[in-house]
Amino acid sequence: MPFDRGNISFSMFEIPEELPENIIDLFAAHKAGTLDSVNEEPQVGWVTGHHLLDTNIDMESAQMGGCYFLTLRQAVRKMPSVLLDAICKREEAAYLKANNLERISGKIRRQIKEEAIERHIQKMPPALSGISLVLEPHSRLLFVSATSQSQIDMFVENFFQTVKIEPIQLTPGKILFSEFQVSTNAFPELEIGEQRSAAEPSIGRDFLTYLWYYGETIGKVNHPEYGEFDILIEPPLVFMGDGDDRGAGEMVLKKGGSPLRSAEAKAAVAVGKKLRKVKLSLTRLNQVWTGTFDADMFSFSGFKLPEGEEMNQFEIFAERIENLKIFREGFIAYFKMFAQAMLGEERAATCEAIRNWAKNRDAI
Repeated sequence: MPFDRGNISFSMFEIPEELPENIIDLFAAHKAGTLDSVNEEPQVGWVTGHHLLDTNIDMESAQMGGCYFLTLRQAVRKMPSVLLDAICKREEAAYLKANNLERISGKIRRQIKEEAIERHIQKMPPALSGISLVLEPHSRLLFVSATSQSQIDMFVENFFQTVKIEPIQLTPGKILFSEFQVSTNAFPELEIGEQRSAAEPSIGRDFLTYLWYYGETIGKVNHPEYGEFDILIEPPLVFMGDGDDRGAGEMVLKKGGSPLRSAEAKAAVAVGKKLRKVKLSLTRLNQVWTGTFDADMFSFSGFKLPEGEEMNQFEIFAERIENLKIFREGFIAYFKMFAQAMLGEERAATCEAIRNWAKNRDAI
């Protein structure tokens, strides 16, 4: 999803060192190729953030609202499986008739398929996809429209190949190390269940479960620059328990009724299940940020930003990015509060408070 309009999906990064002065030239040197050259192998390269066909990367086209705005484009030609299967069957039938055979070997079958792809692939329109970035050069904050591990890995690899700097994703480990000089291995687990879960510890899930408790009991946090924030956890709720991968250990409570107050939610916490994904709302004054947070990926999807006041498209873009930066600061403030509670002497009391909250909250 683009950053210049509508709802967005994103992960947050930082650039750990000064950007090269010729950064635009570096992106231009790795720009996407022509569509005519696209084949069945994915072609990856940079375009501007305006649209996937804009390969004219320069100081004017690659910047918007004081930020660098570019997209890593992937282009590939694919034959629809139904079409490829039909062509192969036609060619196999012709081969059987021409050679007076009753069956075809696996080797010939593969050869027919390869030849079919080679003859017809350029007739297929290229499929385009993109991962957009917004890079604020002064603060070196980077927002990327990648939310899956495969997308993030591809983006980081290509950004490094282009700029020779590896962006650092904002994760629990990153915040713990930079703010508290604590490694993830040394961070204590949030123990909330009446019985210990067999799932692997996850700081992201612990944090999100803590946010659920905190949002229902206190909610507010103060930021030294941006003032007071409030947070609310909303359904659907995705819990993870005895399985650390999606599957047997996952439980989803969707909209309808009162999932937050359901007996299933209460029972999930009682056995040590923790939240992996929720819809959340962060508010500040009259500003509201709403979307889905994935605690495992530390990424956000379907996010709606506060309503803007500017009219010019460049000012609108700058305002949207400023709102992303404010959201980032507020969200980190909540994580720092969680980390302080877990690293301080009040950790046992915090875990006990969450257990009591889960045990005593009304269930419908």
